[in-house]
Amino acid sequence: MDNYEYTELLKTLQLKMKNIAGVVEPKKIESRLQEIKELENGQDFWNDAANAAIVQKEKTQLERKLQKYKDASGALNDAKELYEMGMDENDEDTIKTLFDEAENLENYVRQMEISVLLSGETDANNAILSIHPGAGGTESQDWASILLRMYKRWAERHDFKVEMLDYQDGEEAGIKDASILISGENAYGYLKVENGIHRLVRISPFDSNAKRHTSFTSVMVSPEIDDNINIVIEDKDIRIDTYRASGAGGQHVNKTESAIRITHIPTNIMVQCQNDRSQHKNKATAMKMLKSRLYEYELGLQKAKEAGIEKSEIGWGHQIRSYVLQPYQQVKDTRSNEAFTNVPAILDGDIDAMIEGVLIAQNRSK
Repeated sequence: MDNYEYTELLKTLQLKMKNIAGVVEPKKIESRLQEIKELENGQDFWNDAANAAIVQKEKTQLERKLQKYKDASGALNDAKELYEMGMDENDEDTIKTLFDEAENLENYVRQMEISVLLSGETDANNAILSIHPGAGGTESQDWASILLRMYKRWAERHDFKVEMLDYQDGEEAGIKDASILISGENAYGYLKVENGIHRLVRISPFDSNAKRHTSFTSVMVSPEIDDNINIVIEDKDIRIDTYRASGAGGQHVNKTESAIRITHIPTNIMVQCQNDRSQHKNKATAMKMLKSRLYEYELGLQKAKEAGIEKSEIGWGHQIRSYVLQPYQQVKDTRSNEAFTNVPAILDGDIDAMIEGVLIAQNRSK
């Protein structure tokens, strides 16, 4: 990097931070935090535990956003001032250090840009992620299990909690279906871009002729809905089935019909849960899953309407990403048009760069 390139980088990052400031509105955040402080000092504030919890959650999110903005803005201002001083004093060591740290500075601002993009109504929520293999038998079911592990490893990298809601083993290998709850800040905001069809190309380990196979698996992500979002589900619109649970859980799970499947008849959306021995708990969890899926479904309808897409075109049947293991190794996302060659790392949960690329690409296309 030379002086011209660094100067241009600073200009680009300053413009980005100006745009970010217009979205974050730090002055408004500070004003709202002061209002919350006054509310907390009120005599009756803590008597309403439910409302206090909502306000405290808002406070935490605002404080984190403001701190991230201040950190990124401060790092950029410091770099600009140091560069100007270094140039004035012909301090080559300082300038070299700034050049060496340019990538870190760029990442600082990039992370702030991503944080701004995760400011939707439910982006901060936990995520319910379901995986369903497509046609292809054992090969597709194995691909589904690889994806499940990828998302669990991604959650571990972020110190997020993972809870298994539903799990059905494949007949020979892999899984028939799986649903997990990933709990952590902005879990849904990140994972919402994983909605869609994931395509795998590889030489199948289940083919004795070592032929190349193409497999498809559907990933569905919806936000865990809290009581602040009102989703009405009428009894006449749902069908509830019970069945014997499979997989982990002990003999009791397999001997009783504790697993619950709920079908929403108007939309044909189906959810199921078998993570608990209690049928009542599984039903409550399944209803929460259904509300989340219906919220995501209605959101998709609204976006499609705004884009002028017919209702019949809405669904999960669109390929978003291809994972090629043979004859070469590459993962390419159709929305960002970015390609990655570190396939083993990606399948081990290192998917942040892909996710962030899609978030930025989608924002630019608006």
